[in-house]
Amino acid sequence: MQYLRPYKWLAAQNMVYNILSAFFALFTFTLIVPFLQILFNRVGAAPHPGHFSFTMKYINDWANWFFSSSIDKHGEMITLLNVVILFAIASFIKNFLVFMANNCMAALRAGTVRDLRNKIYSKILRLPLSYFSEARKGDLMTRVSNDVQEIEVSVMASLSMMFRDPFTIIIFVTYLIVTSPHLTFFALLMLPLSGWAIARISRTLRSASFKGQQALGRLLSVLEETLTGLRIIKGFNAEQKMSDQFGQANIKYTKTFRRVVRKAYLAHPVSEFLSTLVLLMVIYYGGMLALRGTGNMSPDKLIAFVVVFSQMIQPAKSISSAWFNIQKGMASINRINQVLDAEESITEKPDAVRLTAFNDSIEFRNVWFAYDHEPVLKDVSLKIKKGQTVAVVGRSGGGKSTLADLIPRFIDPDRGSVVIDGVDVRDVNLKDLRHLMGIVSQQAILFNDTFSSNISFALNGEADPESVIRAATIANANDFIRETPDGYDSTVGEGGNKLSGGQRQRISIARAIMANPPILILDEATSALDTESERLVQDAMLKLMENRTSVVIAHRLSTIQHADLIVVVEEGRIAESGTHEELIKNNKGIYRKLYEMQSF
Repeated sequence: MQYLRPYKWLAAQNMVYNILSAFFALFTFTLIVPFLQILFNRVGAAPHPGHFSFTMKYINDWANWFFSSSIDKHGEMITLLNVVILFAIASFIKNFLVFMANNCMAALRAGTVRDLRNKIYSKILRLPLSYFSEARKGDLMTRVSNDVQEIEVSVMASLSMMFRDPFTIIIFVTYLIVTSPHLTFFALLMLPLSGWAIARISRTLRSASFKGQQALGRLLSVLEETLTGLRIIKGFNAEQKMSDQFGQANIKYTKTFRRVVRKAYLAHPVSEFLSTLVLLMVIYYGGMLALRGTGNMSPDKLIAFVVVFSQMIQPAKSISSAWFNIQKGMASINRINQVLDAEESITEKPDAVRLTAFNDSIEFRNVWFAYDHEPVLKDVSLKIKKGQTVAVVGRSGGGKSTLADLIPRFIDPDRGSVVIDGVDVRDVNLKDLRHLMGIVSQQAILFNDTFSSNISFALNGEADPESVIRAATIANANDFIRETPDGYDSTVGEGGNKLSGGQRQRISIARAIMANPPILILDEATSALDTESERLVQDAMLKLMENRTSVVIAHRLSTIQHADLIVVVEEGRIAESGTHEELIKNNKGIYRKLYEMQSF
């Protein structure tokens, strides 16, 4: 219901239209009484009811007077025709009001589902990177697509019934009580029977639906991994292995889906049978009353009673079906809430400090950080002055990338602090902080868009063509972009799969040049390239790093000999630091050992 708040006016309109349509529906069905009375010649003379009053007695007296007067003036055939015309007009108005109610509900449903998808996507953008190391991409995609669709189909469709059918039942029950309290009481005693049976079935539907959506998430995860690693699967002849994995996940989903659908399908025949049973009991008991002439019941009133009561059964069945669907949809709501309620560990303080420029230094002060209680950084202290190029080297898994991730606040330290220009980064406005930085990662991440849009990504694609070309030229990317069919308007493919590794990396460097940040973080940007591509990328990086503060993470020591400071990270601690010349002199040092291995 919380998602309906922005659409209160639409919900209110829907309720008003539904109430009016219920009144006109009742009016339509109660016209059966005068129709039958005229048909069986049971209309006697009736006096004028007098001054208007909004009571059932007055309405009943007025109807008797109207029809008896009409028969006196125009005869039975014309009066019967008038009843039919009145019946048709009331039916038209009722159905028009139903359309207006559904029209409001359609706008409400579409808007609510759109808001829900936007909310999930915004939450995904706000969640820390550590969340996605545990969450399966396929499962997240299922929550955004299938779970939201399940809510739209199950819950939102059911809300239209919940907003419409209770009013219909209330109005119809009021009429039935006025017509025959005795028979109405008997009829209402029968309804809990069907309610009990339906509740028994729906109890297990919610948990089964939850398991079904989880199984679908696992199925999509296998599919996503297959599409991502297709080259490896084919290269290692692992098609059968992956096919078996997908088949097993598919079987699990099929079994769960079958259980869910079976229980959902059970709702209609159970409610259909029970409603028929209740209706037959009401007809039998009402017939007894009519034959005996007790309980204010006559044959024509009994027929009207049965017609109205039978029309009330359908809304009651709809409510029971809606309850089934809501139980099924609640499983999807629970899965979505797991994402929406996930902890946002990287948050911005209300009074966050605004930073418009980088003026002095970045400083790590006694920083500790652990993944799953396993320390990755241990008491790291480091100062990076403005304009310096600082290289971070060491063995894989030593904590180099973690050190770099602390600067733009992709993660926060467990202990200690990272300070920029004397201000703890946790106290700085997040957009301001990240606006100061350009990032070139080991895996060049491009988007399925044009060269121009990828290069001007930091500017939301709003950049003049000359600036884009200038950035590409500095990054040694202009020549190969010009060779493509549409130049800068050519698409790079999904993840840049139309380009080589070196070309992708040069586009990502052009993107960083376009952003023009004062601080650069280069995370092993040349480690996966061939010699020629490395030379071109290295040349682009040197141009990019001019007059900027740079943090370079590298495995290839040949690329960072020019650095002002080289920091060697070993098992989460800074083991050595200095320039290339200073570190190479230490015969027993880690850097010297790494350098000799690479030189060989």
